[in-house]
Amino acid sequence: MSATAEVTIPTPEAPATRPRVVIVPVRGLPIVGLVLIGVVVAIARDARWGLMFCHVVGGGLWTAIDLFVGFVVGPIIGRMSIPARIEFSTRFMPKMLLIMPTVVTMTLAAGFQLARLSGFLDTSNPRHTWVVVSFGVVGVMAVIALAYLEPANVAVLFELRKPQPDGRVVEKLMRRFVYTAGITGVMQVATLVIMTRLAS
Repeated sequence: MSATAEVTIPTPEAPATRPRVVIVPVRGLPIVGLVLIGVVVAIARDARWGLMFCHVVGGGLWTAIDLFVGFVVGPIIGRMSIPARIEFSTRFMPKMLLIMPTVVTMTLAAGFQLARLSGFLDTSNPRHTWVVVSFGVVGVMAVIALAYLEPANVAVLFELRKPQPDGRVVEKLMRRFVYTAGITGVMQVATLVIMTRLAS
């Protein structure tokens, strides 16, 4: 009697599923709402301490994020493989989509109200020129952040939602995001010089 050998053919492992890309992190929206409500309340009540808190915290975060992304995250991403860049972007970019507009709005709204309360908007004020220069610098940074960086951010997220995202497109958009963040980080240093001049 002949014995029949049972041969088991290994089945190929299913490819690892990519995490679902979320465009807007819904769980972060309540925090954004609270921050913006706090800014509105401080403006409505002319609460100098609240305005100063919003302006200093927002400006500090804006500066730190730009410098960190431009000079720390950028070089790290540049050394990653394309799959690693895609994985990093999937987790990083949705958070930036909420953080940057909130920080920019918080800083600029509170800063303008502080300038108004301090009389810096009056052309006869000796520090009026410095305020105008600061408005120009932060205005350029705000346009870059909201009209240039955010569209790149959204474009990355929509590319990552595709079944087969193009790694080269993601790399190009991330490079734009990182380089521009570095440029605005340098401009933030100029803003700090102006702010210390106003405070002196």
